[in-house]
Amino acid sequence: MKNIIKIAVAMINIAIAAVLGVIIYYNKVLPNNYYITSGSELKLSEIIEAIPCTGVPVKNAVAVEAEKTGVRKAELKLLGIIPIKIVSIQEVDEPLLVPCGNPFGIKLLTDGVIAVEVSGFETEAGYKSPAADAGIKTGDVIKTVNGRKVMSNEDIEKIISESSGEPLSFNLVRDEKNLILNVKPELCSADGSYRAGLWVRDSSAGIGTITFYDPETGVFAGLGHPVCDVDTGNILPLSSGEVVDVNVNGVKRGAAGVPGELLGSFSALSAIGSLELNCSDGLYGVMSSFSSCNEAVPLGMRQEIEAGEAFIYTTVNGNQPKMYSIVIEKIDLHDTKESKNMIIRVTDKELLEKSGGIVQGMSGSPIIQNGKLVGAVTHVFVNNPAKGYAIFADTMYECSKKVINSQAAA
Repeated sequence: MKNIIKIAVAMINIAIAAVLGVIIYYNKVLPNNYYITSGSELKLSEIIEAIPCTGVPVKNAVAVEAEKTGVRKAELKLLGIIPIKIVSIQEVDEPLLVPCGNPFGIKLLTDGVIAVEVSGFETEAGYKSPAADAGIKTGDVIKTVNGRKVMSNEDIEKIISESSGEPLSFNLVRDEKNLILNVKPELCSADGSYRAGLWVRDSSAGIGTITFYDPETGVFAGLGHPVCDVDTGNILPLSSGEVVDVNVNGVKRGAAGVPGELLGSFSALSAIGSLELNCSDGLYGVMSSFSSCNEAVPLGMRQEIEAGEAFIYTTVNGNQPKMYSIVIEKIDLHDTKESKNMIIRVTDKELLEKSGGIVQGMSGSPIIQNGKLVGAVTHVFVNNPAKGYAIFADTMYECSKKVINSQAAA
C-alpha cells in the first residue's frame, strides 16, 4: 500500500510540474496585448480560453487612459480553468487594405546628422581628434552646434570651419538621451582649416517594397523593418523624405552565404509620396498618387494566422507585383520579436528559379493567408535564401495609425 501511495504522489507531482511548465511556457510566449475586429471574440486555441475580467483594479494612469480608449481586460485560462495571465484586448473596425508588393524608391533626410566616424588628423601640436576628446561617439545624432540646427554635412562643416578654434557646444542624442559636449576644433596642418575629426551622414536612399496602402487615408506602409545607418546600424531619425517610382531591371540571385538583391533604378524625378515615420516596425508615409491592380482585403490579426500555405506579392521584374506561393513554418506571438514574428519559406518554383528565394529589396512584400493580409517579409536567412522572417500585419497597421492621427491633427 505504501508503495502505491508513493507512486500516486509521484505521479501527482509530475502532473503538477507538467501543468506549471505549460503555464510558464504560455505566459512567456503569448503577448500581453491583442487586437480583434469589432463584434468578434478573442480565440487562441482549443485549450486556451479568454475569459472577460470584471473588477480588475486600475493601477496607473496608463491603464486609466487605456480604459478610455476601449481596451478591455481578459484572463487567459488553460482549459478554461487554470489561469495563465491577464491581457488587454482592443476592438478595432476591420480595416480593408490594398496589399501591394510594388517596389518603391526611398529618399530620406535625417533629423540632425549622424556621426559615422570619429577620427584624427595632424596639427602643429601632433595628432589630434577633438571630437573623440570631447566624448563624441559613432552613432551619436547631432542636433545643434552652438544653438544652430544642423541638417547636412555642409551645415556642420561651415560652423566648424568658421569657429577660429573656439569651443563649440554640440547638442546630441545618444541612446535616447540628450547630451551637451564641448568640442574645440584644431587647425589641420594639411590644409590650414579648422576640423573636429568628425565624419557625418545626413541622408539615405534605397529600394524597398510597399506592404499595403489605405485607400481611405492615402497612408502606406513598407519594409516591415527600419531604415538604418549602414555604418552604425542605428535607426535613422527621419526629418523628411520622398517616395519615388522604381523600375526593377533584374535580380541578383541569392545563394547560401551570399544574399541576393533586387536591381532597380528610380524611374521618375518627381515624388509620388512623402515619408512620415521610420521606426522599428517599418517605413510609413502618405501617397499623393498611387494605383494598384490588387483589390483591398481585410487585415488579419496575429491570432488568426496558421502554420501552412500562404502567398506573397512581390516584384522581381518591372514595377508590377506577381503572386508567389510560400509556407508559414513558425509563428511567434510574443510581443518582443520586432520584425521577426514568423518564419516563412518560399515554395514557388518560378520565384526560386529567378531569385533563389528572398533577396534584399523584397522587404515589405505582403503576405496573404485565407484572404487576409497577415504579414510582410522582413529578412532573409543568409545561409538559406529560400527562408526568411516576417512581421505581423496588425503591428504595421498600428504603426500606420500614428501617421493617420498626425495627418488628422494637422
